This record gives sequence, C-alpha cells and structure tokens, in this order.
Amino acid sequence: MTPIFAKRATTAAVFAVLISGCASDGSGLTETGRGAAIGTATGAAAGAVIGSLSADAGKGALIGAVGGALVGTMVGAYMEEQRQNFEKVLAPEIASGAIRVQKLPGDQLLVGMTGATAFEVDSDQIQPSFYSTLDKIATVVKKYGKTQLAVAGHTDNTGSADYNQRLSERRAASVERYLDSTGVLPQRIESAGYGMTQPITTNDTEAGRRLNRRVDIVIMPITSASA
Repeated sequence: MTPIFAKRATTAAVFAVLISGCASDGSGLTETGRGAAIGTATGAAAGAVIGSLSADAGKGALIGAVGGALVGTMVGAYMEEQRQNFEKVLAPEIASGAIRVQKLPGDQLLVGMTGATAFEVDSDQIQPSFYSTLDKIATVVKKYGKTQLAVAGHTDNTGSADYNQRLSERRAASVERYLDSTGVLPQRIESAGYGMTQPITTNDTEAGRRLNRRVDIVIMPITSASA
C-alpha cells in the first residue's frame, strides 16, 4: 500500500462499512442488481478517497505533467467521450463479462476486471491472455491523459483477512506496473488493496465469490478546481 493510501485508511474503512450496509439492507434487489449498486458505491467511495489526495501528491506538478487541467463543462464531455471509447474498444470483453465499465458520480469512471480472468488462483501474476485487454485499457487511458487512476485490488472472503489483504495489494500493484510499462504516466497512477472488505455481491456462492475477486480502476478527471 502506498503512503497516500495509508493516510486514507480510516476514511476507506468508513466507506467499507457503508458499502457493507448496502449489501444487507433488505432492499429486495436481485443478486445482479445489488452487485451493480454496490459496485457503483464502491467505485464512488474509492474515487472520493483517492481523489482527495490532490494536495498530498502535489496536484500542481501533476497538472503540469499532463499539460494542463480540465475546466468547466469540458470535464463532463471529456469523461463521457472516454467512457464511450472504453465501451467501444472493450466491447468483446464487456459482452463476455470479463470487464465492466460504469459511470460514477463526480464525472468518474470505473473499469473493473474479474480476478478469474486476469489472474490465476492465488496468484498476483497477470495471465498473458489478459495482456491484450490491458493494452486496450492503456490505449484509452493514454488518449485521455488528463485523468488520475486509482487501481484497487479486492478478494472474496476465502482464507484469512491478512492473506487476502496482501494478495489484493499485490494484484493491484501488478496492474499498476503493467500500465506503467505501456507508457501511462506513472504520476497518474496509485494502487492499493482492500482485501475482502468491499464485496460487490454475496460471498455465499461461487458465482458471487468470482465477482468479488477483482481489480477495479477508478478514473478521475484532473481539474484545476481541486488543485
């Protein structure tokens, strides 16, 4: 876990409690619907936590590195165009369930991948068959360079909390390193693991556990307002 994420641990824990509450609120949602709702909440929470790092990370230097910040109405249009681009280039992966692309509050995006697709069981090594998918993600990320990326690793509840925490951190770091290797500006990316604290659906079934084993990328616009 990076120092920036460590500073935000308390806030992240609060969001985790809120998200857990959503999962057991008796809303009557189907498992799929509940998973989508919780996934949105998880992504928004991660974005809020990581988006608040601006002052700590030296936002002015980051704005300079990416050639200027987004301002005003261009923010929404920029992020919407990026979402549409993701959906276009990742259409096969979205159709197969390997990738999900969601629009989040605050002009943020969530690009999520399942651990079952990206990693072998209990491994933090990205499967070679997933390289092409990550290359597609990197291509879009580099095209829309005025954004920050928060890479978050998650697990199901099988095994100890400590083991799952470390595995989630390693998997998130693997995705961060891969994006670095494709030429994504390193200053734009942070990674962290959340272990089994932020499920997007039930862990009571294998199908649910498979969805919870994932790495999410929350993409946030770089704006001058938060500098």
